[in-house]
Amino acid sequence: MNASVSKEALDARDRPARLTVGVVGAGRVGPALAASLQLAGHRPVAVSGVSDASRRRAAALLPDVPLVPPADVLARAELVLLTVPDDALPGLVEGLAETGAVRQGQLIAHTSGRYGARVLDPALRAGALPLALHPAMTFTGSSVDVQRLAGCSFGVTAPEELRLAAEALVIEMGGEPEWIAEEARPLYHAALALGANHLVTLVAQSLELLGKAGVASPDRMLGPLLGAALDNALRSGDAALTGPVARGDAGTVAAHIHELRAHAPQAVAGYLAMARTTADRALAHGLLKPESAEDLLGVLSDRAGAGNGTDGTDGTGEPGPGEIR
Repeated sequence: MNASVSKEALDARDRPARLTVGVVGAGRVGPALAASLQLAGHRPVAVSGVSDASRRRAAALLPDVPLVPPADVLARAELVLLTVPDDALPGLVEGLAETGAVRQGQLIAHTSGRYGARVLDPALRAGALPLALHPAMTFTGSSVDVQRLAGCSFGVTAPEELRLAAEALVIEMGGEPEWIAEEARPLYHAALALGANHLVTLVAQSLELLGKAGVASPDRMLGPLLGAALDNALRSGDAALTGPVARGDAGTVAAHIHELRAHAPQAVAGYLAMARTTADRALAHGLLKPESAEDLLGVLSDRAGAGNGTDGTDGTGEPGPGEIR
């Protein structure tokens, strides 16, 4: 036996057993994860999807894999990915367990950020092996998602005896496992939603406002600014804060609110909420001086937010004392 054959044999011995994989819920996440597992040598054998969009995604990412009802997915697969919305997950697990679809020794993994492994207790009682594998990434529903899984962190929760198996699956998908305690899952998920989902809303709103201000290419203007801000924030946290709130420029903030009330009143509440939070964090970290904060917090007060001054006026449409015109 030559050296290259010996190495191949050794690699094959060290690799975990290849699994048949099924997906229940062909949304944006499931087909991409199954496709990444296929690249690692596992074999997708069944997928379920209801909407036309789900069926198209499955056909694009998992060609030749049959579309079947959820119970049939479990009948064919050794590893089942439950990739449905958070609120639908408990009922789905209970239903599959009650109908006897769950098999002894079957790996059942969900991708919900909110839930840990306990939501799979009905499947566990039926003999399944429960895993919570949440990719901390936004998905497009296209093949680019498979590429983005490289280096993506996964929030992993599982019984201690399954921890290594769960982490191995994540690594095979190109991800990096991050162990999350069962009781910490809701907080973990809230943190991700705050940072990622709300970021999309803020950026989309900023693009709209720049367009209203006459900027021809809002995306081109925002790209470098947001890229630098994100990089600075990841490196330095609150020390990266800049802008009128961190400086305590109450007049500038009042002018912002005035313009938002005139041109985008739906954005005022969000601006106030974020500005108050920014001011609190800037004060706590010594970036905003207490003597500069008083006027600023007055502009951002609940009374101002209710209509008396959020636009930089005294509530009658005229600038209040000390406010810019």
